[in-house]
Parts: sequence; C-alpha cells; structure tokens
Amino acid sequence: MASAVFMEAPICLVENIDEELKLNPKALQILTSITKPVVVVAIVGLCRTGKSYLMNQLAGSNSGFSLGSTVQSETKGIWMWCLPHPSKQDHVLVLLDTEGLGDVEKGDPRNDSWIFALAVLLSSTFVYNSMNTINHQALEQMQYVTELTKLIKIKSSPDAAGEEESEEFVGFFPDFVWTVRDFTLELKIDGRPITSDQYLENALKLSKGKNPRVELANLPRECIRKFFPKRKCFTFDRPTNDKSLLACLEDVPDQELEPSFRTQTDSFCTYIFSNAKPKTLSGGIMINGNRLGKLLETYVRAISSGDVPCLENAVMSLAQTENPAAVQKATKHYVEQMDLKVDFPTETLQDLLSIHTECEKEALSIFMKHSFKDENQKYQKELMQILETKKDGFIRQNEETSTKYCQTQLEHLSQSLREAISKGTFSVPGGYNLFKKRREEITNNYYQMPRKGLKADEVLQRFLQSLAVTEDSILQTDQALTEKEKALQVEQIKREAAEKEKKLLKQQQVEIQQKMEAQQRSFEENMNQLKRKMVEDRYKILEEQKMILDSKLKEQEKLMKEGFQKEAEKMNKTIEGLQAKVKDAENKKFDFLPKFLDTAGSIIMATSPGTGKIVGMQLKALATSLSK
Repeated sequence: MASAVFMEAPICLVENIDEELKLNPKALQILTSITKPVVVVAIVGLCRTGKSYLMNQLAGSNSGFSLGSTVQSETKGIWMWCLPHPSKQDHVLVLLDTEGLGDVEKGDPRNDSWIFALAVLLSSTFVYNSMNTINHQALEQMQYVTELTKLIKIKSSPDAAGEEESEEFVGFFPDFVWTVRDFTLELKIDGRPITSDQYLENALKLSKGKNPRVELANLPRECIRKFFPKRKCFTFDRPTNDKSLLACLEDVPDQELEPSFRTQTDSFCTYIFSNAKPKTLSGGIMINGNRLGKLLETYVRAISSGDVPCLENAVMSLAQTENPAAVQKATKHYVEQMDLKVDFPTETLQDLLSIHTECEKEALSIFMKHSFKDENQKYQKELMQILETKKDGFIRQNEETSTKYCQTQLEHLSQSLREAISKGTFSVPGGYNLFKKRREEITNNYYQMPRKGLKADEVLQRFLQSLAVTEDSILQTDQALTEKEKALQVEQIKREAAEKEKKLLKQQQVEIQQKMEAQQRSFEENMNQLKRKMVEDRYKILEEQKMILDSKLKEQEKLMKEGFQKEAEKMNKTIEGLQAKVKDAENKKFDFLPKFLDTAGSIIMATSPGTGKIVGMQLKALATSLSK
C-alpha cells in the first residue's frame, strides 16, 4: 500500500503502442493495491498546452510528468501518479496525464477519441486544457466530447440508446474544469467585469440558425452543457515573458514566474483539492484503486476487441468480482474474531452465541460496506449460509472441547476408584457404602473443577452410567445390607438417575431455544442492515436523479433565455421522465422482502434442520403473507 500511495514518480498506466491501447501490468498492480477511496483528476488537451505542468503542481512538484520542450509530444498514453490526498484523510489522489490530442504524428484520429473517453470514464474531475481563448476554434477542437455517446454505452440493451440514455451519462460523468492557458483578454462582457466561470458559460451559448454550419458549431456546446452540468473555468496568464524559460519551466524557481500566474495556479490547485470528489459510479458506488483498476481493465478490453465500453456491463462485471470478495472479507473477519474472542470451552452455550452475535454483526457491516448491486441479495444470502455453518462449527468445537476435557478429568479423578474395583476393595461387607463415598468424592471434586464447559453434566451422567453395572453388583453382594435396604437403595439410584436425565433434557431444551433465538437475532440483524443499506442506496439514487433533474431544468431555463423556445419545449418530455423517476425513488418500497424472507427461511432450515426448522418455517410463512 505504501508504494501505491507514496509513488516517487509517475508511471505509464495505459500504453499507446502503434496506436493500440495496452495496460501496463506494473502500474495496474499499483493501482489495484489501493483500498482507500480515490479522487481521480485527469487532464486532456491538445499537444504543447502545458497539461503536465498543472498535474505536477497538483502533485506538489515541479517535475514528474514529462513537460517536454519541443514540437514532439512527450506523453504517450495515460500516465498515473498516486499520492496521499493533501486535505481528504484516508483518500488517495490519482493524477492522470494524457498524451496530447491532435498529434500530427498519429495516423488514426480515433486513437485520440479513446484517450479522451477513457479520461472521462476514469476521472471524478475532468480537466480540459487549451490555449489563449475559448472561441469557435477552441470549441471545434473539443469535437471529442461530441463522440462520447458513440464511444460509450450506458446500458447493454440495444433499445436503451437515444435521448433517454444520453441523460443518464450525467450520473457517470465527472465534474468538468476548463483551463485556458496564456490568456491575454480582459474578462469583460459589454464593458462589465465577469468571472472566468461566466466567461465559460458565455462561450457555451448556442448560436441561432438552422444551417448545417451553425448546428455543427453548436454540437460541442450542447454536449458540454448536457454531459457536464457542474462546470468550472480557470484562466492563466503567461507563466513568464522570457521565452527561454518557457522551454524548461520545471526548472524555473517560483519567484521568477509571473506573480499572477503563481496566484492562478495556487487557486486552481486549491479548488481541485477542496472540490474534486471521490470517484463514484451511478448510485453512489464508492470506487477505490482496486475497483478503478478492474473497471479500466474492462474498458480497455472492450476497446481492444473493437467493442464499445458499456457502463452497465462494467458495473455488473465489477460486482461479480467484488461481491464474492466482500463475502470472503466478512467471513474472514468473523472467523478471526471468533477465534480471538471465544475461549474454549465456554461455560454455557449462550456465552458462545453472544460472541457470535457480536462478530456476525461486524461481519455483516463489512459485507454491506464492500458489496453493491447484490441482485436478489444473492451474496448476502450466501454469507448468511456460510456464517450459520461457521457458527455450527464453533458450537461443535465448543462441545467437543468441553467433552474431551471433562472426560480427561473424570478419568484422572476415577483412576484410583477403578483400581480399587479391580482389586476387589468393595467386595466386602459394608463395601457398598465405601464405594458410594468414593464415588461422591469424585463427583464433588469434579464439580469444583473450573472451566468444564457446557457438556459437564452430560459427561458426568455418562460416567455414572458406566459405573451402574458395577455399582449394582457391589450393592447386591454386600452382606452388611438387608434385602429391604438394597431395594430402597435401588429406588434411590433410579430417582437420582431420573432427576439427572430430567436436568439434562431441560438443559437441551434451553439450548435449543437459545439457538432459535440466535437465528432470529441473526435474521433481524441481516434485515436491519439490508434495510439500512437499501435506504442509503435509495437516497443516493434519489440525490443523483434530483441532480440530473436540476441540471435539466437549469439547461431548459438557459435555452429559453437564449431564445431557443422550441428546444426548451423539447426537453419537457425528458424533464417529466426525470420527475417521475424522482417520485418513484421517493416512494419505492422494499419489494425485495418477501423473496428474501423466503430464501432466508430455506437457508436456516437447510443449515440447521433441527433447531432451525421452526424459525425457517416462520420466515417462509411471513414471506407468503407479505407477498399477498
């Protein structure tokens, strides 16, 4: 983990060899070793626009990503630098520097489009770097954004494409930052000062007209407004007026750079550190380095095969590897904690079950934290079954440890008694009372021994039963006792044996009840944690839908202000659909409960056919009633 966070220098993550994208196994291993959430900042732009300099500043260094000083592009593919986040504790900052777009040495322009698309897919903040101004030419150079819907699919279903799908890109796409380098204009409109953000929004206004040229010019503007509702702009003065220093900017001391440029760079870095969010997928799925690496593998595999990366498939593919891993993590934690906390043998079954309840709760929390898209609670039910089996194993181990210990102690305590029996010590008149006294001494000594465990009475009862034939023989041959006294003694022995059997039976019934109660607690804890996760997931989806709806309402309002009444009206259908989704998310009920209850009941009946049958039948009955 230390090597992943404290990288001394960047490493190529996605190699661009002969215009084919390939993953660097060493870099991928570094990325997938990161278990903390990642804040991913990717930068793209044309060649020789100073992208790498900004990335190095975010890394707190003047060097690292190669700046280059010639007309030939230095950066090839996508380079990665992982660092501890300077302001977000327990987060890792992942910086991605991409090769320059529009390199004249490239033969296939589609290669640039894939670099652009991967930067969008991987980042939580996407920085587009350009020179001088945001004008018609600069927007034309952003044609890559217009190709995103051709290069990326949201859903695997063919009929899911179209306007509805394009709206969903917002849930997957990063925040957008446009950095304009060597900016020499005054930030004014109609003589009034404006902010850099207002400058960007003004540049993104649509032009009126129906001819193809105007529609083509509007296309990148429409895509940026549609896909990136959260936008920010930074303008930078020229770093220095000394042309010779520009060729080796990484070696130029800060005091030799223009003060305004240093201030603007600091503002950019502060904004990124404060506002760049951790990488998440639609629905609030948290992404760490491990998950980001797996997603990258899925994307590059699709691109290499000539296919289009599908976000829905990528998420499901990730879930298929992450959810089993979540089950393993939860199981491992449970077993480790049980091994640590259970001191075999426990005095009672309840002692063990109380520890089990605590460890199971922790294990479930770990599973809930690391799992997502668990369709029909497949993996949670698998975990339930595993933990139930593990619990039964610990119960057996507890019983076996108690039994073995008690047997060993009784063998030791009764050794002299057995030797006396073999020697015929008790085959004399009055021998029975002597035998009885020696047996009671053994029993009393046994009772006084600590940590015998829950099988103490059962093992003692079996021990006494093993002496029954011998005892009866000694009793019947004792000439010091009358026949009446012998008969009375036999009756007393029977009563004592019956009382002990009754006590054992009662203990077994108590243990059965305790096991059933433990299963009930287990089920309730599963349901409580599942409900909590469902509420959290529903809230995340609701917030996402509200964010998309809000962006569409603002976009509609902008179109109306800009005079595009018809275009604004066309958005009504989309807005109504989003409003319906928001309402549905607000009112969504836990329709998974009946099926989960039924399956949980089956699991409990299967894993514990004796004690669990009643609980399992109760759960299945409850499932039937809820589904009606």
